[in-house]
Amino acid sequence: QVQVVESGGGLVQPGGSLRLSCTISEFTYDNSGVTWHRQAPGKEREFVAVITSGGAKAYSDSVKGRFAISKDIAKRTIYLQMDNVKPEDAAVYYCQYFNFWGQGTQVTVSS
Repeated sequence: QVQVVESGGGLVQPGGSLRLSCTISEFTYDNSGVTWHRQAPGKEREFVAVITSGGAKAYSDSVKGRFAISKDIAKRTIYLQMDNVKPEDAAVYYCQYFNFWGQGTQVTVSS
């Protein structure tokens, strides 16, 4: 069973930065990308960013230019660098690999 574990969430001030990590126990599905999603209270889960197995990246319009997704294959970890964080970025952030999801990591934005 593949395990997906997110970490790095916490409290960040508006305009600040935070880096989330998603560690995957094994990359069993070679052609599967890794996707970050988020869900704010009272809202549906939404796509944030994806990195494909080949390294291509895509972002939602709401985070483009502020967030950056990257991966370290040796560490089996995908990162989401969040810069210039806005109050509307507050949410639980989830990592998805193939059909496997993590438990999420909370990001709180407050001054």
